[in-house]
Order: sequence, then structure tokens, then C-alpha cells
Amino acid sequence: MKKRYMVLVGLAAMFLIVAGCGSLGTQLTRLEMDYGTSYNLAKFNQIVNPEAEKNLKPVTGLDGVAAQKVVQRYQKDFEKAAPEAASPMSSILNINVGGGGQ
Repeated sequence: MKKRYMVLVGLAAMFLIVAGCGSLGTQLTRLEMDYGTSYNLAKFNQIVNPEAEKNLKPVTGLDGVAAQKVVQRYQKDFEKAAPEAASPMSSILNINVGGGGQ
């Protein structure tokens, strides 16, 4: 009888432990509900025309000659020599803390 009682108590305890652990993961916190919200808001706010993918007309407004000059000017910017970096010793700042300013 005592062995049967211990088995029932053990099974009941295991059932309560499993049931208690199972209910912890069902409720989402406020933070978990908002995962990805800021990303989606930023993405949607950057879309000017959501229907733009349906417009299959070619883009107009910049002719070939003007576009070629823009590309050439862009490439010339990389041909210039990069400015020389300042010496690391030129940015030393001396700060005296304490007394004795004589």
C-alpha cells in the first residue's frame, strides 16, 4: 500500500512539474510581441510608392550624354591623391592636473 501511495505521489508531482513548465512559454511578453516592429516601420517609411513594382515603363529623365558625364566625374574623384593623414604626434594634448603653475 505504501509503495502504491509513493508511486501516485511521484506521478502527481511529475504531472504538476510538467504542467507548470508547459504554461511558462505560452504567454509572450510585450518585448517579444514587438520583435521586428522597428525594422518593418523603417522599411515601410522608406518606400515612397508601394505600387512602383507594377509600373513597367522605362525610366526617363537623364539622357545618355548627361549620364556618361556623371559617371566620368564620379571616376575622376577617385583619381585624385588622398590627403595625407596627420601625424599621430600632432594631436597630443597636455593637461596638467594639480598645482604648481610657476
